[in-house]
Amino acid sequence: MVTTLSRLLRKDLWQMRAQVFAAAMVVACGVATYVAMRSTYAALLHAQQDYYMSYRFADLFVHLKRAPLSVSSRIARLPGVTRSDARVVFDVMLDVPGLAEPATGRVVSVPDQGWPALNLLHLQSGRYAEPGRDDEVLLSVAFAEANGLHTGDGIGAVINGRWKHLRIVGIALSPEYIYEAGAGSIFPDNRHYGVLWMGRDAVAAAFRMEGAFNDLVLALDGSVSPREVTTAVDRLLAPYGGLGAIEREEQISHRFISDEIAQNRITSTYVPAIFFFVAMFLLHNVLSRLIDTQRTQIGLLKAFGYSNERIGAHYLTFACVVVAAGAMIGAAAGMLLGSRLTAMYATYYRFPRLEYRVDASVIVGVAILTLATSLLGAWTSVRKAIRLMPVEALHAQLPQSFTAGWGERAALYRQLSVTSRMIVRNIVRRPVKAWLSLLAIASAAAILVVGGFFFDAIDRLFDIQFRLVERQDVTVMFAQPVSHRAMYSLERMPGVLRVEPFREIPVKLTSGYRSRRTTLNGIAPRSGTHQLLDDQFLSLRTPSDGILLSSRLAAILDVRAGDLLTVEMLEGDRRVRQIRVAGLVGDLVGIRAYMNQNALGRFAGEGTTWSGAYLAVDRPFLGQLYAKLKQTPAISAVALRRSVIESFRKIVDESVRLSTSINVVFACIITFGVAYNGARIAYSERIQQLASLRVLGFSRSEVAWLLLGEQFVLAAVAVPLGLMLGFGTCAWLVERLQTDLYRIPLVVGAPTLAAAALVTVGAVVCSGALVAWRIRRLDLIAVLKARES
Repeated sequence: MVTTLSRLLRKDLWQMRAQVFAAAMVVACGVATYVAMRSTYAALLHAQQDYYMSYRFADLFVHLKRAPLSVSSRIARLPGVTRSDARVVFDVMLDVPGLAEPATGRVVSVPDQGWPALNLLHLQSGRYAEPGRDDEVLLSVAFAEANGLHTGDGIGAVINGRWKHLRIVGIALSPEYIYEAGAGSIFPDNRHYGVLWMGRDAVAAAFRMEGAFNDLVLALDGSVSPREVTTAVDRLLAPYGGLGAIEREEQISHRFISDEIAQNRITSTYVPAIFFFVAMFLLHNVLSRLIDTQRTQIGLLKAFGYSNERIGAHYLTFACVVVAAGAMIGAAAGMLLGSRLTAMYATYYRFPRLEYRVDASVIVGVAILTLATSLLGAWTSVRKAIRLMPVEALHAQLPQSFTAGWGERAALYRQLSVTSRMIVRNIVRRPVKAWLSLLAIASAAAILVVGGFFFDAIDRLFDIQFRLVERQDVTVMFAQPVSHRAMYSLERMPGVLRVEPFREIPVKLTSGYRSRRTTLNGIAPRSGTHQLLDDQFLSLRTPSDGILLSSRLAAILDVRAGDLLTVEMLEGDRRVRQIRVAGLVGDLVGIRAYMNQNALGRFAGEGTTWSGAYLAVDRPFLGQLYAKLKQTPAISAVALRRSVIESFRKIVDESVRLSTSINVVFACIITFGVAYNGARIAYSERIQQLASLRVLGFSRSEVAWLLLGEQFVLAAVAVPLGLMLGFGTCAWLVERLQTDLYRIPLVVGAPTLAAAALVTVGAVVCSGALVAWRIRRLDLIAVLKARES
């Protein structure tokens, strides 16, 4: 049934369609951002949990030198352990057809009969390796796709010093390697690093591990704390070179994905909050203007028997229609963006099934949240209509009583032109409205700053990591620590200009009740290829004594320079020693500890043995060097700096550019919506005044400046405030998003600030131009004869 109020609602919506559209679009931006990010977060979380459960992802991981299988049986009987899987795991050099560079493969043994007890494989194509076939392997999906390999193809491998031809019989996924990072790096390089699964007998025979294992994964039932199980496992494996069990939270693939999921949850909260705040402000403005112009109408409705509740519900329905329209547009856009984000994640996070599904709870939740916040903004305006008495409403609104404020009393005020004085007076006498407009525009500028910040921060991260810290061209890792004679062999390889050896020892660092397992790196005092930097990213020389910690690791252990730290080696004779913290390193990637090479040798009680070397190479000889490295049995892994940079930059460009571009577009919509809405409302409120000024002889440009000058003045103040707000938000994000794997530096470049300012000012100018166009078409006679409406 069509009622008087419903007809009035349609009329109001049509007459204020421009302002309604602006408010609805801001609501749509907030809803779209929330739906896209939150649903992508839910898709990743569901895929991860489902994958872990269905494919029995392990709870504890431990690597060791060598232990008999009988030890694994003893560990399987420990309280709290439900499943265990003893494996043989080694890194090998691969010769991939069509790939000039050497590749690294992680060989993981699987049972010859049946599936593994834990970390089950998902066959994407092909079949399982047959028992007794020592040349059949299953290859990880990411590595196979990056190199164009399929079932039936062959690759070469140097296994325990012997070249062997391997045949790919299957392409598989594992929950242990959803995110495949190469040896000694957190950055993926799928073209040069992959995982191979071989039958246990074949791997054991190749590496002389019959009846033994060097890797163990365990599943726990929760009846005993993981810490107690870890302690028991470490105690049993210590005589066999155990490197210390780590819980699932420290496993690099799980950690990277979990951190990404957590970051999605954070960004899906703070960005929509800004949009919802602006939507509250716009609805407040629109309804305030509507109620002010309908005072007489409200009085008549109340005089004819309409209750305060019905009047209030009418205007709240107006707000609900705006919110509903914005929410529907936003939900549709959010689902489209969410599907794209999920598809993007599926390209470098390897799940058997990562599907974008519209979660009804997300849609319902954001609808309720949007409605609640919008109605909160509308209620302050609707309350005026409810409180308005009929007799008061039927009389013309009395003009406000003004006195000269601080703005009018300022000396500068008297130097302004007449129109500029009117602008200043209007701002000063309506401070709440001015502040809300200013904050809304500043919020849009802040979003633009945050969007550009991620590009600046990532560029800075790469600049620091790959121009200042890791300046080597090639990093080689040895299967076993080698003597210094191996360095001479590297120096004689084609194109090698500089060889800088390093030693890595797994250690456990303890300070009070805090402890953390990491790698202790022996660094040359004057390193030319791998440089240490302090927190200001200035060169840091390795001291002759003491230990250097990354700032993140020092914060975890709650130590400072000068404190004593207990260092326990997790290999060899497992000696323990207290070492003084000599300083902090501003590492942005990983958490590590460093010592002078000579000091590390004294601590470990060994001569000059090396775990690997950094190579500086003459580029024209790279092809010859790659061919030589493929044939070197002592080398187990090779990392190519250029390939890692290209691989990770591709991921960053795809992920950050898409999400940031969405935020930038939405920020532009916010800025335009706020500025246009404010200008249109000001035009409606002051249309008679503007017409009177035109009749009195003011030019169109003076009248336009009188109307739009307020928006420009507010924008001039809002832009610097928005830049500061954006920088503060970036600082907060740096703290919230930092992880043990990587930290984002706080850097906002001048181009980012300039772009944010220009886009914000441009949106205000464009919206002002549209309203100024209406002033040019102003019918002076019709406006002055008509009563304000």
